[in-house]
Amino acid sequence: MTLKFTKMHGAGNDFVVLDGVRQSIALSPEQIRYIADRHFGIGCDQILLVEKSPREDADFRYRIFNADGGEVEQCGNGARCFLRFLHDHHLTSKREVVVETKSGLISPHLEEDGRVTVNMGAPIFDPSQIPFVSDSHEVIQPLQLSNEVLQITAVSMGNPHAVQVVADIETAPVTTQGPLIERHPRFPRRVNAGYMQVLDRSHIKLRVFERGAGETLSCGTGACAAVVAGIRRKLLDNTVHVATRGGTLTITWAGERSHVMMTGPAISVFEGEINL
Repeated sequence: MTLKFTKMHGAGNDFVVLDGVRQSIALSPEQIRYIADRHFGIGCDQILLVEKSPREDADFRYRIFNADGGEVEQCGNGARCFLRFLHDHHLTSKREVVVETKSGLISPHLEEDGRVTVNMGAPIFDPSQIPFVSDSHEVIQPLQLSNEVLQITAVSMGNPHAVQVVADIETAPVTTQGPLIERHPRFPRRVNAGYMQVLDRSHIKLRVFERGAGETLSCGTGACAAVVAGIRRKLLDNTVHVATRGGTLTITWAGERSHVMMTGPAISVFEGEINL
């Protein structure tokens, strides 16, 4: 089987995007891992599959597969690349589309400057819906990890996040502690581990150890979750610029039940074919 693909990235979070509208695609977890492998395949953090949606209220369906072969609910940087892909491949002329995901509908919008803004929906704080095992709805919760107790904020942006505030992002134990948080038993579906350094009320730095992918250069839902957590902790204003290792995202949240808006780049790198 030969598949055409487009390699894209959103602030360094990189994707292999597949057109499931014009070609029939059904990949096994083994094939997904092969495509994502940076030595033997194409290499990416996630594989994005563009499909027609069976829903009348959606223009397209958006499926996301992590590098470990598992399908996940949401990916913010991928959502921006999804819309850019639709325009580049003439699948739509709309500047804003409604897209079905496993976690619900999202509405990416193509800006005049080429960046994409995505309505990421309202954050979820109920532990049972994140899901996160807890009897408390407190903003800051203790998480026992080996011989230390972390202070996290748990939130879902369609996928689960555990956000910490750290003094220095460069020395944060992302690669060593992140895998332990990802598979902590209090997160039954695993979790993305976010590390946020607050620079001022409108600027943060962020690193994220992503569930099923490891540390990535950027994480769109992680940026949303970090800003939401920072606002709930009364550390941040409503619009925040998030500096990741791959670029800057702008996140806006008015609080309470408001939707989170994310704006950032979506770049096509190259196109090709792979024989599976």
